[in-house]
Amino acid sequence: MVDKRRTAAHGLWCAVLCAAATVSLTAPASSATHTAAKEGASGHRVSTKAPSGNALKERYHAVKHGGIATAANSAITCRSAVGNSEPCASAQRGGESRNDGYKMFYSDIDRDKNTYNSTRAVLRLPKKSKVSYARLYWGGNLRVGEVKPAKDNGRVLLAEPGGSYRAVKADTVHKHRRQDGADAYQASANVTSLVRNHGPGAYTVAQLNVAMGHSKAGAWGGWTLVVAYENSGSPLRDMTVWDGFAATEKHPGGLPIATRRTNVPANAKGSVGVVGYDGDRGSGGESLTLAPNKRAGVPLANSANPAGDTFNSTITDRGKEVQGRVPAHRNTLGYDSDVFDASEALRSGAGNLLLRFASPEDDYLLGAVFAQFGTRR
Repeated sequence: MVDKRRTAAHGLWCAVLCAAATVSLTAPASSATHTAAKEGASGHRVSTKAPSGNALKERYHAVKHGGIATAANSAITCRSAVGNSEPCASAQRGGESRNDGYKMFYSDIDRDKNTYNSTRAVLRLPKKSKVSYARLYWGGNLRVGEVKPAKDNGRVLLAEPGGSYRAVKADTVHKHRRQDGADAYQASANVTSLVRNHGPGAYTVAQLNVAMGHSKAGAWGGWTLVVAYENSGSPLRDMTVWDGFAATEKHPGGLPIATRRTNVPANAKGSVGVVGYDGDRGSGGESLTLAPNKRAGVPLANSANPAGDTFNSTITDRGKEVQGRVPAHRNTLGYDSDVFDASEALRSGAGNLLLRFASPEDDYLLGAVFAQFGTRR
């Protein structure tokens, strides 16, 4: 049951705060049939319009000495088991559990009585890095044991390292309803100025619109901060961020994403990152591949995200749990923010690359993809 008095207090408090400090006030872009881009002073290209529909489209691209870094966490976790599900604590430690097997409740770590959910994660950047572009993604399911209003999808609170909350308003919001009752969304906002001014450290996100309770669809949600940076000591890399809100059920043959023309040399290093929703651990059949030069796709997998169960409720970097998250649940019960080593696929070099996502047994929602590959001029 929802405490309506507390919800009303939250709404009043946030309305006051949002008026006081707001980041990214740009109105949502129209659903144009093309994606415009502008050339930045540092040579990168950033989309100035939201992608049409829910398909993933290029948001950012640059070739420079630098890289892409992230900070991420889930916003909700289990409170108690339903039926024969393993204990909640076991699931949080990494058990083979799914969100539909639990009564779910908000994670709230900030000791602020005015927020009902809050989680933290550390952004790490090499020394002397300059932030070129930063985007915050957040989303979840609005319909579980309670129903959350969609009007709150486009706003969260964000606190920089050592700072206090400020309201962040989305410039892009996508929605998707499923037959199992899930009412899903993803929102995002350009936060480049904020991250450039405050740099690496612990970022906290609060008031992420997500429903608690229990249902067949399950409760899930989380956030990821994706940051492209420039650093003269880093390798020359081809870096791209795509985003949207694509459902794998609409792509039974797999969801393809093609890169621009590239100049990746043999034995180059690279990685691919994914932000996604409602990937159930142990559901099976999922895959992520990278195909160079129209050859067969090379599976991107590791010990934390094995082939056949790639999208499995984890926040990892090349197979290792990302440190610095609070809370740091190993099974997020429905939120993925993972980075995969792509070097094997680049062994022979590449002039073009094709990513393909497939999830035949589970309706997975893909929100953002980011890639960086060693390149040459």
